[in-house]
Amino acid sequence: MASPWSTKDIPSQENKIALITGANSGIGFEAAKALAEKGALVVLACRNEEKAKAAIAAIKSEIPSAKLEFLSLDLASQASVKIAAKEFLTNHNTLDLLINNAGVMWLPKSETMDGHDMQFGTNHLGHFTLTGLLLDTVVNTPNSRIVTVSSMAHYSGRIHFDDIKMDGRYGKHKAYAQAKLANLMFAYELDRKLSAAGIDTRSIAVHPGMSSTNLGKPGFEKGASLITLAAKLFFPIATQSARNGALPTLYGATANAAAGGDYIGPSWIFEIAGPPKKVGSSRYSKRQDIATQLWQLSEKLTGTQVAHNFCG
Repeated sequence: MASPWSTKDIPSQENKIALITGANSGIGFEAAKALAEKGALVVLACRNEEKAKAAIAAIKSEIPSAKLEFLSLDLASQASVKIAAKEFLTNHNTLDLLINNAGVMWLPKSETMDGHDMQFGTNHLGHFTLTGLLLDTVVNTPNSRIVTVSSMAHYSGRIHFDDIKMDGRYGKHKAYAQAKLANLMFAYELDRKLSAAGIDTRSIAVHPGMSSTNLGKPGFEKGASLITLAAKLFFPIATQSARNGALPTLYGATANAAAGGDYIGPSWIFEIAGPPKKVGSSRYSKRQDIATQLWQLSEKLTGTQVAHNFCG
């Protein structure tokens, strides 16, 4: 029997460029370290420069030869996303791996700088714009990939087109599920558009299962829901490390077997943990009519026409 896929199976990434959002901690950090170890130039696109530079120092302490760059990026600001994309394109004319990893989770009702729901605006709209602005460069880089991190929470999600900010029915878990469903549907729809245009860039969605990262650690805040309290109690025993949680991302980014349109997650115990494999998703997430409507709404909210030039 073949051994489970691990970072040892990542092929050489020499002469490749990877941009990872939220790479200063957790899954993003582990993905950056693994790709740097294999020779990629890794751009850590992060909101907090101090934390990003600390992450760069930590990686270099283990991998002195690592090629790493910091890119200032706040996904909660469309202006910041546009500045970051411009800066990247000023310095680089290829992009082999775009990993849409960063995100926020279970936040009280709040808004981005552009007035969008913080979870939907950061997790989905920020990455939608970043992908759109970098897409020409990605598709002109041979064998490139776009990996977007979703979540098992997508199963309970719906896109609330009549109230996308959920002003009338906000719940932090419901809003998070909507955002992560949007990530997944975006990845699927992007792959459909790329395939229809005859472009070999792969758009792949992944989820980390339940991983011990700063994003996923819930607290006992006043008025915490039963879901949050249960998560707090079971978190230490029901999660895998951030290093293992990064495996679906790394598999989607580098494995030959990972195809465009795949959804990759852990393979053990209800996809909570384990080596990466292709997994299923909700019936709703596969609805092309909803994906088309979401795409059009995202273009309207961000003013960015993703894939418009060559995908129609």
